[in-house]
Amino acid sequence: MEGNILIVDDEEVVIKSCQRILEPEGYKVKGTTSAREAMDIIKNGGTDIVITDLKMPDVDGLELIHWIKENSPQTGVVVITGYPSQESIKDALEHGIIDYLPKPFSPELLIDVTEKAINTVKAKVTEEKPYEERDVEEKIDRIMEIINNNKHKPGALIPILEQVQEVLGYLPATVQRIIARELNIPVSEVHGVVSFYSFFTMKPKGKHNIRVCMGTACYVKRGKEILEKLKEHLGIDEGGITEDRKFSLETVRCLGACGLAPVVMVNNNVHAGVDPVKIDEVLKQYE
Repeated sequence: MEGNILIVDDEEVVIKSCQRILEPEGYKVKGTTSAREAMDIIKNGGTDIVITDLKMPDVDGLELIHWIKENSPQTGVVVITGYPSQESIKDALEHGIIDYLPKPFSPELLIDVTEKAINTVKAKVTEEKPYEERDVEEKIDRIMEIINNNKHKPGALIPILEQVQEVLGYLPATVQRIIARELNIPVSEVHGVVSFYSFFTMKPKGKHNIRVCMGTACYVKRGKEILEKLKEHLGIDEGGITEDRKFSLETVRCLGACGLAPVVMVNNNVHAGVDPVKIDEVLKQYE
């Protein structure tokens, strides 16, 4: 994946970590600890996305986001924050940031969010909407039906999130903003719930979501080899999704089926005693 990325964070270690993770993926990554310096870099052009902290000493990230929107609207913005539920996240979302990364973040999440941001920026150039927006637009009637059926009930937020995730498969920032608007609550409150509960996800899933058990029993029975074979066969890494969105791949700590190890789940189907050499036979069942 190609793209020019600017990391803005007052912690050098965050900049270096992002460079270490993103440069092997093919991105050109610059870094600065100053929002004012970031503005000068952006003025020179060529920056596809900015990944910025919100709390910085000279000019804070929120001011930088406002400046980018006015002076370089073609540049995408991703926020890094150690306080994902703060009110400023709501303001940042309303000013059109593409996504946000709560500190600390995993390499896989950084790569996934960066790829989505780059694709969103490229889609703007070609006037093609990114798949996240297309997903929401295609299912907006069903999403609004779910919200309207539940919005006046006590504790409506979690049931709405559960049902919308069943429809979309995940809860992107776009749909979080819609839910917040319709419930008249801060976007930060919606994000706080989504990020707190493990059964909610902000990452898209394939039509067939593959989960490889990496619990002790599965691991010692070649679970790691199964994962590597799946990555090779599908051409994606853990946490990834195939280009046709047919398969997504993730690992879980334990599926609770140790007596059947090694175990792979595809959607809700359990495949027991999986032989890494015959992993293609498992996948053929879903083609």
